[in-house]
Amino acid sequence: MSEKLKIGFIGVGGIAHGHVARLKKRPEVEIVGICDPSEESIARIRERQGLENVPAFSDYRDMLDRVEMDGVVIASPHTLHFEQIMASLEKGCHVLTEKPMVCTQEHAKAVLRKAEETGKIVMISYQRHYFPEFIYIKQRIESGALGELTFVSALQGQDWLRGCRGTWRHTLELSGGGQLNDSGSHLVDIILWTTGLRAAEVFAFIENFDVPVDINSATTIRFTNGALGTISVMGDCPGWWEDITFLGKEGVIYYRNGRLFENVRADGGDVVEVDRSKLPAGSDPDNNFIDSILGIDEPKTPAVCGLRVIELTEGAWESAKTGKPYRW
Repeated sequence: MSEKLKIGFIGVGGIAHGHVARLKKRPEVEIVGICDPSEESIARIRERQGLENVPAFSDYRDMLDRVEMDGVVIASPHTLHFEQIMASLEKGCHVLTEKPMVCTQEHAKAVLRKAEETGKIVMISYQRHYFPEFIYIKQRIESGALGELTFVSALQGQDWLRGCRGTWRHTLELSGGGQLNDSGSHLVDIILWTTGLRAAEVFAFIENFDVPVDINSATTIRFTNGALGTISVMGDCPGWWEDITFLGKEGVIYYRNGRLFENVRADGGDVVEVDRSKLPAGSDPDNNFIDSILGIDEPKTPAVCGLRVIELTEGAWESAKTGKPYRW
């Protein structure tokens, strides 16, 4: 490995700017290549992030062939991720990809096999793994404070139908799916990650309105431990809201749009707001990616999370299509 970690970017649209800004703060990192078919996006990130002297490419394959890199950050449309991840691994690069990792269970399993074969890291930019609130929830569940989990309920609302109209996110060939596969991917992931649960059966209803991809979806789940769950992703909602309930035999945690409340029998059985000063420290996927490459940390958003998310997501799509439960 070179003295500095050489990182390239596949896709430099809006979401890539935050990744670049965080990586630029790491003295052991050098951004050595940027790639995007949009000349406007290339020009914008050069100007705003001070990358004027970084080689730019319109085709990621050219960058992989011509630039020596230790890792790549992938921030392209969803259906392009699989091919780009596989090509990057083949070239010996570690990978941090935007969500969703891929858009089919088959592709997710192929990525896991390729990562194992090459010995390279594949991570997903699921930021909620690094948020103090969700780290706290995961720790409380794992400590047994809630007892055995019996129910999880989640609601996400976003003005996604209007906000993304006319963009690639409403084009099935590029997005791979709608709101459930986009912002909803974060919601599905954080439920599975914090609880450690895995879906055994789902039944879903989906509304597309006048676009080719799902906008509103209501999914009912039975998990492998017998717990029940509901995930409601509303893409036709004025404003942003995220609401999750984690119910166990001994307690409950309520996440209400950034605020945490809990009611644990051992603590007296009263609903109290969690003191934010007592939450664990947070981080972000970019720093975890670099630390994992350097061997000083473990990936907190590993590729297996991408597999679990697309399993449930594809199950919901198939159930809505057939009108029948989807079982694994």
